[in-house]
Amino acid sequence: MRRILYSLIVSATLIAAAHAWTVTIINSQGLLNPGAVVTNVPAIVVNNPLPQVSFLTAVGSPNPILVGNGTVFNNGTYNAAYSIAPNPGGLGPLTGFNFIVSGFVQGNAVITWQKVVTDTDTGAVLYSGSGSIAGAGQGGSDGAFVLNIPVVIAPSTKVTVTETFTLSVGGSQPGVDTASLLLVEQDWVPEPASLLALGAGLAGLAGLRRRAR
Repeated sequence: MRRILYSLIVSATLIAAAHAWTVTIINSQGLLNPGAVVTNVPAIVVNNPLPQVSFLTAVGSPNPILVGNGTVFNNGTYNAAYSIAPNPGGLGPLTGFNFIVSGFVQGNAVITWQKVVTDTDTGAVLYSGSGSIAGAGQGGSDGAFVLNIPVVIAPSTKVTVTETFTLSVGGSQPGVDTASLLLVEQDWVPEPASLLALGAGLAGLAGLRRRAR
C-alpha cells in the first residue's frame, strides 16, 4: 500500500512539473531624479503550476522606488519587462491575469502606469492599459493604495509584458509629498478547460489514494 501511495505522489509531482512555465525577466530597473540614480529591483517568479511575477519595488537597490518624503528625488520611473512561454506538455493558452499594484501617495504626488501585453510569436497586442493614482493635492486621496485589476486577453501560449511607472511630487511640502511604489505583481490564469482538466486529474489521484487506504 505504501508503494501505491508513493506512486501516486510521484505521479502528482510529475503532472505538476509537466505544467510548469518558463518566465524570463527581461528588465526590472528604476531611475530616480535628480541625479539619474539607477536602482535595480528584485523579482520573485513562480512558474508552477501557474506563472506569477512579483516585482519588489520597495526593496530596490540602492534605493526603493520612492520620491519625495524627504529624499533628494522629486521624480522617477520604473520599467519592467518579462516573457512567459510554456514548457513541453504545459497547460493550454493563458487567458488573463490579475494585475496588482500597491503603494503610497501623499500631497502633491502622482503615480501613472502603462502596461502592454503582446503575443510573442505574432506581435499582436493582447492588452494595453494605463491609469494613475494621485494624492490629495492632485485631486486624489492620501494614503496607502492597492489596485487589483482583472484582465482578460485573447488566448496565447507565449506572451511578452512591458510596464512603466512614473512617479512625481510637486515639492511644495518637502518631507510630506510622497509617491512610493511598494509592489507590482501579476498572477496569470490558464485556459479554463485546461485548468479543469488538471483539477480533474488531481482529483482522480486523490480518489485513488482514498481507496488505497
